[in-house]
Amino acid sequence: MTIRQERTPLLSFFPLPGLALLLALCFALLPGCAARQPESGKIQVVASIEPLAWFAGRIGGDRVAVSVMVPAGGNPHTYEPTPRQMAEVSRAALFVKAGSGVEFELDWMGRLVELNKNMAVCNASEGVTLLPMSETEHDAAVEPDRHHHEHGHFDPHFWLSPANARVIAKNVERSLVALDPAGKAQFAANAAALDKELQALDGEIRERLAGVKRRRFLVFHPAWGYFARDYGLEQIAAEEEGKTLTPRQMARVIDEARRGGIRVVFVAPEFSSAQADAIARDIGGQTVTVDPLSRNYVENLRKAATAFARSLQ
Repeated sequence: MTIRQERTPLLSFFPLPGLALLLALCFALLPGCAARQPESGKIQVVASIEPLAWFAGRIGGDRVAVSVMVPAGGNPHTYEPTPRQMAEVSRAALFVKAGSGVEFELDWMGRLVELNKNMAVCNASEGVTLLPMSETEHDAAVEPDRHHHEHGHFDPHFWLSPANARVIAKNVERSLVALDPAGKAQFAANAAALDKELQALDGEIRERLAGVKRRRFLVFHPAWGYFARDYGLEQIAAEEEGKTLTPRQMARVIDEARRGGIRVVFVAPEFSSAQADAIARDIGGQTVTVDPLSRNYVENLRKAATAFARSLQ
């Protein structure tokens, strides 16, 4: 998810100081561009991806109004915000970013902060140890605030670990308290309830995967490394860095799957499944969708764990 693609977003043609003016004119003069007004009395929160929006809503409760930049089905590699979304950022009090190298953030965070310099930013990955995308390139995981992760060396999908999710919750709680001290007790209560739910989820997943016969699973896009690490599994990724597989790479993946007795290729809904379908046909198997960006965090990980467990029997 972290390889930058060569493209020039439409809004990048405008210098940053002029971007806010452009949007202001749009929303003042064009009724079709008008975004809904902020909900009175609530903290306006924008999150970069759906899972982070879920955490903000769970902890903030009725004291926050949450919107998301990359919507359901959106591809974080290529997504460009709409004028409506930019207007929401312009009046937001808090932006919750992954901070782990998600490409949308690498492309857009500078512009979003420039648009609203008074907006606080919560780095959801603060305190999380990021994993290298390839153990052959890096010897050990590093802290996410170090410079290297900006260049795509580390797996950005840290939220797919319930253990990391507990860290996300703490980071979001701390950011909300800083903005709304009067809501501290409510945020703390919501965070405590969520922490218990995440611990229970972790135990449930461990139990679900405890009896599997095999430990290796095949994914087309390498999003589930943190999940695999937590539960003693091994993720085999067909592609890396969002690139289309060459015929030689396809042959290598098919051979490895056959040797490992793998019959399922896991795919993400925001990516094309054409090559994954081809791999599945050649190994006499099937593709199964698991979503790394689902809004309903707990239920989504339950479904993913069940899907992985079935494939490993």
